[in-house]
Amino acid sequence: MKNEELYRGDLVEVRSPSEILVTLDESGALAGLPFMPEMVAYCGRRFTVSHRADKVCDTVKYTGSRRIPNAVLLDDLRCDGSGHEGCQAECRIFWKGAWLRKVTPDTPPAPPFSPSEAQALFERASRETKSSVEKNGKVEKRYRCQNTDILRYSDFLSVWDPRPYVREYTSGNVSLLHFVQVTSRAAVTEPLRKLGYIPEIHLPGTADPKDKFEPLNLQPGELVRVKTKEEIAKTLTPEGRHRGMWFDREMLPYCGGTYRVRQRIGRFINERDGKLVVMKNQPVTLDGVVCSGDRSMCRWLCPRAVYPFWHEGWLVFRLIHSVPVSEQREPVWRGHSFPGFRWPWRSI
Repeated sequence: MKNEELYRGDLVEVRSPSEILVTLDESGALAGLPFMPEMVAYCGRRFTVSHRADKVCDTVKYTGSRRIPNAVLLDDLRCDGSGHEGCQAECRIFWKGAWLRKVTPDTPPAPPFSPSEAQALFERASRETKSSVEKNGKVEKRYRCQNTDILRYSDFLSVWDPRPYVREYTSGNVSLLHFVQVTSRAAVTEPLRKLGYIPEIHLPGTADPKDKFEPLNLQPGELVRVKTKEEIAKTLTPEGRHRGMWFDREMLPYCGGTYRVRQRIGRFINERDGKLVVMKNQPVTLDGVVCSGDRSMCRWLCPRAVYPFWHEGWLVFRLIHSVPVSEQREPVWRGHSFPGFRWPWRSI
């Protein structure tokens, strides 16, 4: 199977289930990168390459940046968690070049595939998404996804090696202006960090860990204002946390802005250990509010655009132009199916 080099802006078509299936090993992965059950719904459809996965962040061991060989990100395609117990992290999906076909707008569409092909791929992709481990005499569930396995299929990049930074520009991942802005910041920030002049705690606070804040019970579609940096600091402990939730450097530029609630986070898979975390005090995500990769020390220029979780104590409710629940948007891929084929995970 021809594996073309793909770059930002290329139009691609996701290959058929049978074509993808032959690239996978028994665990449902190619060179260690899992093809997840949530990805089956995209087979046969066309998207645009948004970035090469040449410099992405490690959210498992926080080693810095890593490179995923022959892999790209498409548009803003995100995992909907339907094959992982409803995980709500909405992580962007990595695609191997072997799973894609470069096309032009005039290229005839691929012939339709049968439901049995999709079923076979779904079963292979689902084979090792869940397992059980015994710990302290108890059996616990563990989940596997692209994020939990990122150290297995990616290569470490040194923060001091200039080549990965340059490659982000030469490959077309970032513009010249973006490249200059971020690398200039990194050139100043990283030596200061190494010398201990920049603290690891991004925003130390004055709150006591036992302090409680009135919940807002925010709902999707509602408008909120992010509190100022000084207001948020009053909710954080000296370690920069509130009820264990970390306030990240990438969240600082959003302070004082007004945004719409995307969703309440009730559950997500912790990529560090594969456990399903069920949230008692549910945070929220905000539309358009993602990690830019422009301020993350050791992880500069990452394109993953992770949605940070916002504690309600960091937000102020605004009662204007709120969207009724009945009018909330759904991600474009949900509900997509093929004639005669019922997606197995829809019953979860």
